[in-house]
Amino acid sequence: MERDDLIVNDSYSVSSNHSEEAGKGIRKKIYKVTALLTIITIVEIFMGVVFKRNGTFMWESIKLAFVILTLVKAAYIVLVFMHLGDERKNLKYVVLLPYALFILYLIFIATTE
Repeated sequence: MERDDLIVNDSYSVSSNHSEEAGKGIRKKIYKVTALLTIITIVEIFMGVVFKRNGTFMWESIKLAFVILTLVKAAYIVLVFMHLGDERKNLKYVVLLPYALFILYLIFIATTE
C-alpha cells in the first residue's frame, strides 16, 4: 500500500532553504530551550520536596520563588515558541506588559484579601 501523505512532486519534495549551519543553530536553540526549562522545573521540584511548610517567612519565600520561576518559564515559552523573541522590543512590551500588570494585580488581590 502506498502512502498518500508523501508528496513526490519535485517542487515540494525537499523545499528546505536552510544551510547546515542554520540547521545547527536551530538545533542548538532547541537544546538550549529544553535545558533551561528542564533546569527550572528541576529547581521547582527540588524546592517542593526539600522545603516543608513549617515557618511563615520561609514558606512565604518559597511560594514567591515558585511564582517567580513559573512566570519566568511562561515568559520564556512565549518568547521562544510564539516567536515573540524575534520581534522588536516595543512589540514585546505591548504583548507582555498587560499580562505582567494583570499578574501583579492578581498577586496584590490575593495577598490583601
